[in-house]
Amino acid sequence: MNPARERLLEKTKSVLYTPCMPEVKKEKPSILSGTIEENAQSPQVDNFCLAHISDLHLTSLLNVKCSQLCNKRLLGYLSWKRKRRWVHRREIVEALVKDLNVMCPQHIVVTGDLTHIGLPDEFTEAAQWLPNLGPAERVTVIPGNHEAYVGHNWSNSLTSWAPYLLSDSKPEITQAEGFFPSLRIRGQIALIGLCSARPSLPFFAVGSLGTKQLRLLAKLLKETGEAGLMRVVLVHHPPVPGTTGWRKRLVDDKAFSDVVSQHGAELVLHGHTHTSTLRELHGPTGAIPIISVPSASELNPRKRRCAGYNLYRIKPNGSSWDLSMTVRRYAAKTAGFIEERQVNLGKPRL
Repeated sequence: MNPARERLLEKTKSVLYTPCMPEVKKEKPSILSGTIEENAQSPQVDNFCLAHISDLHLTSLLNVKCSQLCNKRLLGYLSWKRKRRWVHRREIVEALVKDLNVMCPQHIVVTGDLTHIGLPDEFTEAAQWLPNLGPAERVTVIPGNHEAYVGHNWSNSLTSWAPYLLSDSKPEITQAEGFFPSLRIRGQIALIGLCSARPSLPFFAVGSLGTKQLRLLAKLLKETGEAGLMRVVLVHHPPVPGTTGWRKRLVDDKAFSDVVSQHGAELVLHGHTHTSTLRELHGPTGAIPIISVPSASELNPRKRRCAGYNLYRIKPNGSSWDLSMTVRRYAAKTAGFIEERQVNLGKPRL
């Protein structure tokens, strides 16, 4: 075994496939039925299937009080009342869970925006729903801009998702500031989670990573690269300049691009735009795919948006990886997800 990989795995082996923290207690039934197979096979060394979903917006605002709707949250609530509750559909989320149960990926990543306006009750509701995807060691979550809708204390509510956020080697962390960047190693896959969520002004949905998080990202990319692991970076906002509009951008996207271009990564996954995009960054050994998915719950014919998610099949092949993507989309006629297409993403080099 690569000595660098052996040292890195030594740090995480005790929690590699066990929950990072005790399971979230359910005070009431989950808002959706169905659970991804908890007895799915452990990730195989030679073949790994990773599911990427994002922007579920699965919470309800039916019982929100007027006193909770201060500042930007009032605008968000009115948007939900007028439009968002009709296009982000619970039955689609139920169909998603069923489809993931059939596809049975070894791991699922959720790149943010489980809530609408980031209320504490929404965090609780989402925490009660997350076990439907599977146990915490098989599901990795990062927050999006809707989690950080207003205020500087939003991250306090994020701790209710701790089992799905924590790094393998940091099970003792209890404050949100220590969650990111996160590192979870599954087989030969290094999942590196970032937090681009931050409060922003009304009509803005910008994000940022900050100097400290980017510095730690560089360190993790270097260490996991030297260990010969397949590095998958998770971020909510689009990290490539020009992917989205100015008021919804990642403010330090250029700094992120510089870090990844210097230290390398094999795959970068994000959400936020509610659309499928495939961009590239130039890395030390070649092109790095930067891929987004649609909202996993949205059906909005007016904007030509339809719920979807991606499956990635990863297999080591000598000094490179065989990497392919299967796009699955919601089909209203059958009320379920179907395969739309397969894409060969080439052979990212080790």
